[in-house]
Amino acid sequence: MYSRILLAAVAVVVVVANAFLGPVSSQQTDCERSCGDIDIPFPFGLEEGCYHSKDQLVTCNRSSAGDPILFLNKSPIVIKNMVPADSTIRVMGDVAHDCNDNSPDQDIRNKAWLSLKNFWISDDNSFFAIGCQTDAYVIGRKKKDQVITGCVTTCDDNSSSGNTNGSCSGNGCCEMTFQKGLGYSKVMVSRNNTIPLKSCSHAFVVEKGGYNFLSTDLADFGKEEMPMLLVWAIGDKTCKEVDKGADDFLCKGDHQGCVEDYDGPGYRCHCKEGYAGNPYIKDNCANIDECKVGTHNCTEKQKCVDKEGDFACIGNELPIVQISIGTSVAGLFLLLLFTWIYLGLKRRKNLILREKFFKQNGGIMLQQRISGDGGSQIQAKLFTVEELEKATNNYDQSKIIGKGGFGTVYKGVLPDDIIVAIKKSKIVDQTQTQVDQFINEVIILSRINHRNVVKLIGCCLETEVPSLVYEFIPNGTLFDHLHGVSKYKAINWDIRLRIAIETAGALSYLHSAASVPIIHRDVKPMNILIDSSYVEKVADFGASRLIPMDQKELATMVQGTLGYLDPEYFHTSQLTEKSDVYSFGVVLVELLTGKKIIDFDRPEKERNLIKHFIAFLEKETLLEVLDEHLQLKEVPHDIILVSRLAQRCLHLKGDERPTMKEVALELEGISASMIDKHPWVKNTSNEEATEYLPNEPSESCEVTDDSNTGPTDFYSIIRKPKITPI
Repeated sequence: MYSRILLAAVAVVVVVANAFLGPVSSQQTDCERSCGDIDIPFPFGLEEGCYHSKDQLVTCNRSSAGDPILFLNKSPIVIKNMVPADSTIRVMGDVAHDCNDNSPDQDIRNKAWLSLKNFWISDDNSFFAIGCQTDAYVIGRKKKDQVITGCVTTCDDNSSSGNTNGSCSGNGCCEMTFQKGLGYSKVMVSRNNTIPLKSCSHAFVVEKGGYNFLSTDLADFGKEEMPMLLVWAIGDKTCKEVDKGADDFLCKGDHQGCVEDYDGPGYRCHCKEGYAGNPYIKDNCANIDECKVGTHNCTEKQKCVDKEGDFACIGNELPIVQISIGTSVAGLFLLLLFTWIYLGLKRRKNLILREKFFKQNGGIMLQQRISGDGGSQIQAKLFTVEELEKATNNYDQSKIIGKGGFGTVYKGVLPDDIIVAIKKSKIVDQTQTQVDQFINEVIILSRINHRNVVKLIGCCLETEVPSLVYEFIPNGTLFDHLHGVSKYKAINWDIRLRIAIETAGALSYLHSAASVPIIHRDVKPMNILIDSSYVEKVADFGASRLIPMDQKELATMVQGTLGYLDPEYFHTSQLTEKSDVYSFGVVLVELLTGKKIIDFDRPEKERNLIKHFIAFLEKETLLEVLDEHLQLKEVPHDIILVSRLAQRCLHLKGDERPTMKEVALELEGISASMIDKHPWVKNTSNEEATEYLPNEPSESCEVTDDSNTGPTDFYSIIRKPKITPI
């Protein structure tokens, strides 16, 4: 870390000298192209005229071991190698540490900074956190969105016992893969200060295969840098946007071109198949002699003959002319045969493919579930591919109304002019867990008949990605109204109380009145839809579970949203109806305050809104934390009662929380009792302090139900830019 600071000082002269240098359209022929034993290929360079733009300036630090240093926005990075054919650079990234030793440099050590421009973290990297009771984050940016990704670890004690070498499932070590196109500015690591631990915690980005966890690393990690892979592009225009005739366009040559399937920002060059070289240098992609390098597939009885951009395998027993004639005749015969049978095969292929997707997407499982309960409760319609394509104009991008972790939602119009929302799942690895989750949502929604639960109309299983068809709710989500653009047209307290009552009633119905009890498992404002009359609809049952009548709890892989996730469920994996009660208590706090539950933009003591809210409630200074858009001068009695109800819902122990039925009845009672009473009553009671989850992660996080992860799992948040009201 300190060596980086010294290198940055050395870099000042270089930065100033090149401050006024613009893009270089062509490279000089007498440029130095190495630093020590590291090659520095174009578009990078060591001096003016040898690089494409100042973003590709490399400075060779000859005063030390000779490692080349790449300055990105004035940040020094040690380069290990550069591969222009893949648009990649292998560099050394800092390791962030947290030792809870209160040393003067601790605040510097627990962050690893790196500013990137036209460089991104390759998805061939992994993010690791090592230590006990450790929270680790990568804070970065993807296009215009800030992205926070990370994982958490736990340990039973401070020893290495129970930790398995090579395993990063959450016990002493956790691992997370990267999505494409992610740039980042810093790595952060922190620990649970309430637990006395002697060892340190560490977090870093490393190239896949570059690190294998050892249990001894918990006591002595000893590394300050790890190899990581960056990818880069030229400029800020894609292949479709750039002027390919411009002098500074680099992908020029008969055997090289622009990577069309790369969607930017910027563009990348590549050599065409059968050619190799530096695609960023004009006419540098040369023919590969597959016969010499041994990359052909000719047999021992055949002779490999190199061709421009290709090769041919020639049999020794036949002359080349005979082979050509025979190939032509056979090709003509196959063409005629294919034309003759094409129409029949096309229809059969489509039928087979649809049947394959139907089985792959759980169609057989759905039929078995329907026959298992007589089909009397499942009324969903099975739509054809053509019906949904027509409803969405072939899934036109303008029809998109929302995107989530498991798919995209389109607005569609059925033939009878009914407007619907069509949820099209993402193309992911087809695992039994994902199929079960999709069929689970169909079955659960088919069993529900409640005005405050989104209605399932049907589904389509005939395509590679299955789709669900819901009733269309036009007014967005509760999250949008509390935190989005519409928050400046703030909903008043009467509407908020009604939304709380309706949500509690819907959850009470799921727990108590449904034919089989249903636990939602992901109650949060983003899953509460609002219609044009501000009537709420509970949605997104992909994570929900049916509870057998003879059971009160169910052991599951932990899934939900951190910040809203029941701490008792998080630590025991025992899912109960009280898990939804905790999540609903968090929603009540959000309705009262109008603030996000966890927000990095707030001061550190206020980042966790739950603890902040409870503290103000118990000090009888509730007015200071309530939503300013409610325009209150005093705290009304009904708001005090709702706040106290939220406090009881947020008990650490599920047994101490009320049931959803009790919550719903109490909210209705609060609403009814205030009709004939004066609304401004100061609260003088001081209920007993309640125990709350300490040290929750400092940002709301999605915890995915993945069979390849441990009980702590991984989480990812995309935080949208702030919107200033007009």
